[in-house]
Amino acid sequence: MVTQGTHGGAATSRAASPGAARPAERRREQRGWYVYDFAITVFSTSVLTVFLGPYLTDITKAAADAHGYVHPLGIPVRAGAYFPYCVSASVLLSVPVMLLAGAVADRTGRKKPVLGLFAYLGAAAVAAMFFLRGDRYLLGGLLLIVANVGYGASVVVYNSFLPQIAEPHERDRVSSRGWASGYVAGASMLVVNLVLFLDHDGFGLSKSTAVRLCMASAGLWWAVFALVPLLRLRERPVVLDHGGAPTVAQGIRQLAETFRDLRRYPLSLAFLLAFLIYNDGVQTVISQASVYGSEELGLGQTTLISAILLVQVLAVAGALLLGRLAGRYGAKRTVLGALVAWTVTISVAFFMPAHRPVWFFVLAAAIGMVLGGSQALSRSLFSHLIPFGKEAEYFAVYQVSDRGTSWLGPLIFGLGYQLTGSYRDAIISLVVFFVVGFVLLARVPVDRAAAAVGRSAPDLI
Repeated sequence: MVTQGTHGGAATSRAASPGAARPAERRREQRGWYVYDFAITVFSTSVLTVFLGPYLTDITKAAADAHGYVHPLGIPVRAGAYFPYCVSASVLLSVPVMLLAGAVADRTGRKKPVLGLFAYLGAAAVAAMFFLRGDRYLLGGLLLIVANVGYGASVVVYNSFLPQIAEPHERDRVSSRGWASGYVAGASMLVVNLVLFLDHDGFGLSKSTAVRLCMASAGLWWAVFALVPLLRLRERPVVLDHGGAPTVAQGIRQLAETFRDLRRYPLSLAFLLAFLIYNDGVQTVISQASVYGSEELGLGQTTLISAILLVQVLAVAGALLLGRLAGRYGAKRTVLGALVAWTVTISVAFFMPAHRPVWFFVLAAAIGMVLGGSQALSRSLFSHLIPFGKEAEYFAVYQVSDRGTSWLGPLIFGLGYQLTGSYRDAIISLVVFFVVGFVLLARVPVDRAAAAVGRSAPDLI
């Protein structure tokens, strides 16, 4: 079978297919690929979800004026809204970088150097959070932005390996195992963080120093384990003939062509729109849950860390369980069911009483069971909807709204608090993301979308 590229060159589908590798080689690559999830999830859990939100909010309050406002770039911002605004700003700055990284990776065929560049940029920024103290809220915002840029761009390239290392019928399983390995790492590091944080006096550390060590250790973890996929993953020949030596300018031109391509595949675009909306809700819950727990529910850091640890443990089981359900009912139906669960969970969160940790643990358990699976299956679903030779470019568009890098949800969450002074009003606004995402995803015929880009979808999708 021959697939025509958008540049007029022809490429066999086998050139981009994992079937070209022997099963033993493919499994070895898959195991190496899992480790990058193992490396980066510690950033999204220990740093973004647990420590940085409350810690940066405290630092921002210390720098605030008598009315509770800080003034970055001369703009008045309520101290409690600074962290979600920084998350939104990090994504707006990440978008062009992620898209360009994907275009250059596909154009050059050298994905591993691009992956390594952004992995270590992000890891360095996270490690530098050790120096975040006093009233350095601007430094905190800057490091968050750099870390999220590195995180997002590296995940673009990492995700683009999925259709190259796994056959169509394997992708739900491979993607779910990757997410599960990430949550194993998140749970393991949170146990260490919990011991250090709870007994910081016994270690001769202040509370602030313990938090900064927990965040910095996530950067070191990311840097060390990123070596495994960089060593095990293989580069593939460029599928499409672009002609000439690869340059950044050509990468930019190819990026523009990616958006023209999307108009040629309206069903893939429809899936992306649905994903962008419901995943904005998921990412906002991930990044703002600890702020909601500490500021609105009056829960201590120990409770928050314990609850997030529960999320990590149950997310391992949830990712594997939803992966199995996808094998029985199809990935699309399983994701739709997860979105119903998300809607119910966020609605319940609005009514949770303050200073009642048990209810926050119930909320954490519900989130854990649907978190990893809904994201893993979304990733594997999209891998079927990408034209050959454009994996990194299309995953760059996908990554614009992927975990920890969404912008509209945090912006609405921040505006909700800015306007009302209530985190309850802010969190209930997120329900609309899951409802609208459900409706849009339900309308996408994913089997026809896969056929439209020339890929073979599994019998049950």
